[in-house]
Amino acid sequence: MKFTQPLESRKLSSLLEKAVSREAKLWKGYVPKKPTNQDTDISPEKRDEAVRWLRDVHSQLKLYPETLCLAIGILDRFLSAIKARPKYLRCIAISCFFLAVKTSEEDERIPSLRELVSSSKCGCSPSEILRMERIVLDKLNWDLHSTTALDFLYIFHAMVLSCKSGRLNVALSGLNPSQHVALLTQQLFHCLTHNALLQVRGSLLSLGLITLELEKLCPDWLALTVDLLHMLQIDSSQLIGCRELVARCLSTHTASLPPNTVYICHPLLNAPGPRDRGLLPAWHVSPAPTAPSDPNTTHNRSSKSSAKRKVEHMEVDEYFDGIKRLYNEESPQEGALMCTGQTAGGGKQNAGSSPCPPLQPARET
Repeated sequence: MKFTQPLESRKLSSLLEKAVSREAKLWKGYVPKKPTNQDTDISPEKRDEAVRWLRDVHSQLKLYPETLCLAIGILDRFLSAIKARPKYLRCIAISCFFLAVKTSEEDERIPSLRELVSSSKCGCSPSEILRMERIVLDKLNWDLHSTTALDFLYIFHAMVLSCKSGRLNVALSGLNPSQHVALLTQQLFHCLTHNALLQVRGSLLSLGLITLELEKLCPDWLALTVDLLHMLQIDSSQLIGCRELVARCLSTHTASLPPNTVYICHPLLNAPGPRDRGLLPAWHVSPAPTAPSDPNTTHNRSSKSSAKRKVEHMEVDEYFDGIKRLYNEESPQEGALMCTGQTAGGGKQNAGSSPCPPLQPARET
């Protein structure tokens, strides 16, 4: 593997050596067993459910991806060291997550414990989480700085880009390196929610993921894979088995960029007729009108709508205009005029201009 810059080669090689050494020291395969009693054993499916829940909490709080990966690692290390009951699993999971937050996040980004309890809906009190934190720290000897699969993914991605930057930039079809590694991170999180990959080291999991991606982008991906295997001192048969498991997990995953995507809604060119309204989604239908109880109300409404039309004649950004229609943020006055079919002359309703029936006065019996 030839790097474009010798200094970058030494830095990445040093990072990889430290990560491998740290992983060899702390990694212990967690092999969940099929529970003999549903009340006393945590099943592999329960573990996957807890990890998916942590992923939702992480997405809601908008924290770093390193935080989630470290939280899953702490959870698996703790579950491999003790035997816990399923009813305590959420308390264990949120405690591991809070420890990862305090380890990886900046101080100003760390939520308070009460905020975490409220947003996660974990069903635990702050005092219970603090007690569980102490149990987790004691079982893990207060050592939480383990090397995660995401650390290896970042290192491998940087190594590949350093060697084949020009060719990969063409093959990425419009994605910059940050967006590409973000997609790989989403795939890695999907793999971490499957207990079938629990017996695979983080370094091997990341290598299997990156080589599957290289196979799509580079014709000489096999030579790069052999170099990475030599650096990790991993047998090729282990990588082949890992690639099969990763490919099987990703077959049910549709990768997409994390939420920076902008959607633009183009309005319909032809307004729908009364017969077509039932075929359209609910957000296409204008809000229901309110009957004017005063002639002055009609005058105010027409003056407001005319002012609205003057504003719309000005230059309006297409993006904002599309988003406004997407979320049905048009003025209620506009919707009232559309449904009542008022004319500028007398304010009477034209027959057949709207599916809304005219309002009738209440009959006294």
